[in-house]
Amino acid sequence: MKVLVVDDEKLIVKGLKFSLEQDGYEVDCAYDGEEALEMARSSEYDIILLDIMLPKLTGFEVCQQLRETSDVPVIMLTAKGDDMDKILGLDYGADDYITKPFNVLEVKARMKAILRRSKSDRTKKQPADEGSVIAAGDLKLDTANRRAYIEGVEVNLTAKEFDVLELLAKNPRKVYGRTDLLDLVWGKDYPGDGRTVDVHVRRLREKIEKSPGDPRYVRTKWGVGYYFEG
Repeated sequence: MKVLVVDDEKLIVKGLKFSLEQDGYEVDCAYDGEEALEMARSSEYDIILLDIMLPKLTGFEVCQQLRETSDVPVIMLTAKGDDMDKILGLDYGADDYITKPFNVLEVKARMKAILRRSKSDRTKKQPADEGSVIAAGDLKLDTANRRAYIEGVEVNLTAKEFDVLELLAKNPRKVYGRTDLLDLVWGKDYPGDGRTVDVHVRRLREKIEKSPGDPRYVRTKWGVGYYFEG
């Protein structure tokens, strides 16, 4: 497994690098946002640990630009405990966040949980067979290659956005509560809450719906949860 660790605090980077390498990870390091983005674009990583407060480009900006071309899992590292920072990190496409100071064992546990559930396929795409395609209106999901299209144009979804959409689309009109989605998509040991689901659904709607405020596909059952209108 190859990891990119990004933080301008060299002691933190050194400690993470040493501990992860002891577990057999291959670790690259970056110390500012521009360097991190360049490395993430020029090499394939299985997961990225990304500090928010970075020189040149913030972690938010790095994650946002990275999400335009990649669905590599990203864990944000934040020194701030404010809930809005955590939600904002997820809003920019991060998969999880950890608040400093953190225990390296917690970092490893979060990484393993995300890597275990990540279905991201960064190998060469293969043609989809008929059974792997879900079509509804202008929306088409190629579940084998994890691609989504609106009116034939590919939509760039993060790994978790695709997971949520795939689960709902495979079970049309079945309502899933926030806790259900957390358990099924993020896993029962994921420490987040329903806000994580809300943020991902909002971002998903912004990408696939013509009118996110009046969604055609991913709809809300008020007081209950979300469902897919097939």
